[in-house]
Amino acid sequence: MSETRVFLLPDLGEGLTEAELVSWHVAVGDTISVDQPIAEVETAKSTVEVPSPYAGIVAELHGQPGETLDVGKPLISVTPLVTGIATDDAAPAPSPDDNAASSMSSGSDRPDATPGAASSASTVAEAAAETYREEEKAGSGNVLIGYGTPGGHGVARRTRARKASSTGSVSTLPLEDGAADGGAAASADVDLSLLRTRVPGRLGAVISPLVRRMAREHGVDLGGIPGSGEGGLIMRRDVEAAISTPAVEERAVAEPRPVAEPAPVAEPAEPLSSGVQGVDARTGLGIAARTPVKGVRKVVATNMARSRSEIPEATVWVDVDATGLMELREGLKSGSDQVPGLLAFIARFVTAGLKKYPELNTRIETAEDGSQEIVSFDGVNLGIAAQTDRGLVVPSVRAAEKLTARELDAEIRRLTDVARQGKATPTELGSGTFTLNNYGVFGVDGSAAIINHPEVAILGVGRIIDKPWVVNGELAVRKVTELTLTFDHRVCDGGTAAGFLRFVANAIENPKALLSDL
Repeated sequence: MSETRVFLLPDLGEGLTEAELVSWHVAVGDTISVDQPIAEVETAKSTVEVPSPYAGIVAELHGQPGETLDVGKPLISVTPLVTGIATDDAAPAPSPDDNAASSMSSGSDRPDATPGAASSASTVAEAAAETYREEEKAGSGNVLIGYGTPGGHGVARRTRARKASSTGSVSTLPLEDGAADGGAAASADVDLSLLRTRVPGRLGAVISPLVRRMAREHGVDLGGIPGSGEGGLIMRRDVEAAISTPAVEERAVAEPRPVAEPAPVAEPAEPLSSGVQGVDARTGLGIAARTPVKGVRKVVATNMARSRSEIPEATVWVDVDATGLMELREGLKSGSDQVPGLLAFIARFVTAGLKKYPELNTRIETAEDGSQEIVSFDGVNLGIAAQTDRGLVVPSVRAAEKLTARELDAEIRRLTDVARQGKATPTELGSGTFTLNNYGVFGVDGSAAIINHPEVAILGVGRIIDKPWVVNGELAVRKVTELTLTFDHRVCDGGTAAGFLRFVANAIENPKALLSDL
């Protein structure tokens, strides 16, 4: 009997450990091919379709729409097709007359077939079998954010599965290292190239949610850990070695022991549509609803809490006369139908300012020994804060310093659109080096913004309104906005922050000098 294969939910990027199952594209009994989309899942970053690395018949769907699934847990079970196709471990498929098709010789042993017809059928079967084997071995190489079938990686390796009982067996990838000998043997029998997950340049290969949890709880950057497992796989022992505490050092010389799972926490109830459900002990008021903190809201909460706890932030602000910029834009409208939005102009000024004050376009990294260093970048990935139905997300314009105002406008509009659709990729959402936040669209003047960790600064732009303003010694009504810069005081002092803020303000007040590349 053919061995059922279990496909585990892959890492969908940015080290996310869970995803909500939105819908299935297949059902039990369906025949699927390699890289066929099988499900749509929603992570805290985006909504994506998950392709299958296996071809065959759907044996089981592990989850219902609306259910939250952990990375590394079973998603779908697939039984390879065996009818007319000889796989490595399956017996020959039976023929209609109950004889094994592969055991029959061509032609003469079948009374109802001619030698020519039998030879043709055999050739077709062999070709189909070879096609199936090649499909299973290589895949197409299509990639889903950090996961993909091995076809795009050069030579693909296929290992023979362990023999099991006659009733068939299920191969799964162990979720943690340090298991018994049987678990290690099973791990060796599974082709890790299909199930290992990696976000290039961001995270090492990590399969176990337990390992991710350990790293997150101890503040360990998985991107800086060399994995000791096969093919660079990051194991639990690698994370333990990276945790620079005496307790961890003592464990390193002791016999390894499994890490205890945290005590299960009761799932919060789904939001209640109406009615009072219980009474709050502290306030004495009836509880109208309980809403789980998950998805984007969960990520935003975690990121903002980390930012406030780790970054010694400071804020500077200035009122700016934006009349000159408004007049310039109105003048451009008369000669062209495609005029950049005000945010695109300000983004152009920001990238020019970061070139002059690069300290604000950096990141602080902490080494295992507790030492810190400031990492500078050759370029600007400008994050644009966007409010969506799923929460606040920050897609980034890559290499923004190379773009003109018109090009910035087009990219900002595209990123905002895909973010609101939930289709932005983890690369677009997690690669920013500086954030621009236009909260003026909400009708407010200013905000003490929270820095988008691990960046070191964020610039906020308030609404543009008519205000009294002194121009050449006389009072006038001008278009005024407020710029607010929140920065990490570890990377620079107030002089640098004020210099950058003043540079952007001057550009808004006298925009023509910096917009010659329009």
